[in-house]
Amino acid sequence: MTEILHGRLYGVSLGPGDPGLITRRAYEILQRPDADWAYPVRRKGDASYALQIALAAGLTPPVFSAALVFPMTHDPALLAGYWQGAAETVLERLRAGRDVLFLAEGDVSTYSTFIHLSRTVAALEPGIAIQALPGVPSFNAAAARLDMPLADSDETMAIIPAGYGIAMIERVLADFDTLVLLKVKPLLDDLIDFLERRGLLATSAFVEKAGTPEERVEHDLTRLRGERVNYLSLLLVKNPGRPRGELRRGCRKKTAAA
Repeated sequence: MTEILHGRLYGVSLGPGDPGLITRRAYEILQRPDADWAYPVRRKGDASYALQIALAAGLTPPVFSAALVFPMTHDPALLAGYWQGAAETVLERLRAGRDVLFLAEGDVSTYSTFIHLSRTVAALEPGIAIQALPGVPSFNAAAARLDMPLADSDETMAIIPAGYGIAMIERVLADFDTLVLLKVKPLLDDLIDFLERRGLLATSAFVEKAGTPEERVEHDLTRLRGERVNYLSLLLVKNPGRPRGELRRGCRKKTAAA
């Protein structure tokens, strides 16, 4: 019996937008002439941010290059249908023995559409080889741009989609030295008011489209009130007032007990 050889699905991280932040491994694999591309769009006919990063790096899409729709919705039933459709498009190429390179901005392990795609592909066709290529997340690029260390020594850091709400962010603030607030667009005014109440405006900064020609950095968050910002925006918040020393005391007690 002839063995059927399927292709491999790759999640290719492209970084936050600066083509110079694409890793050498990702750049090399995207030059393969024997692999197909797929990339996410929010609606049919929309431009793909991930594809634009690859094009800005001088890369040329292969003959087969598919836009996969992942809409901006939290409706599980609706999303499941789109994930299924995207996975079936990819599986058609994989079953034909073609490798598929899924392009994703940032890092494919961090709030990426690749997570949903790979899970659905694996559920539909167990045994399909899947490999993720790591990349630079937007908050790392933003921290470098701001010269704002995310975590030093025994400091703690939390990464939170802002949609969880102010109450959740306030609870987390008690335990973390740095907050990375992602997807801040819908709650930006509320977040600014919250940070002002907590006395954290001076140690917070806003970054939009990190590393791109359209990058925007704002240290005075009050200037953003009432503005419509891009979906690809975040807040970095340093929390210098958090009580310190808990970890060190705990380590000493464990050492003494040993």
